[in-house]
Amino acid sequence: MDIQNTQSQMRKGVLEFCILSIIQQGEVYPSDIVERMKAANLNILEGTLYPLLTRLKNAGLLTYRWVESNSGPPRKYFLMTDKGQEFYQELERTWKELADAVHALTQPATHTENPT
Repeated sequence: MDIQNTQSQMRKGVLEFCILSIIQQGEVYPSDIVERMKAANLNILEGTLYPLLTRLKNAGLLTYRWVESNSGPPRKYFLMTDKGQEFYQELERTWKELADAVHALTQPATHTENPT
């Protein structure tokens, strides 16, 4: 078994949820997403992020607006649509159920039965 591959697959499984978690907090620029993810020790490359943002936008979960920049080309800021908010809320419920189940399974079993 390759532990790095398993770790990578686990991270990929929560990537979309983490990105949506950031965006649902308010309008955000992609490099800010990269920085927030990095600060949480979930590194993501812009080459991975941009296609994901495009897919989420095409699915109607995100929208964006262009903002002029003093230091270069206009910037695209992403925000969540109403459909995206509903999708995120369902993902959040699923995440909590999954996290609770994993937590329950990874804790040492406590036996309350008395052997007779």
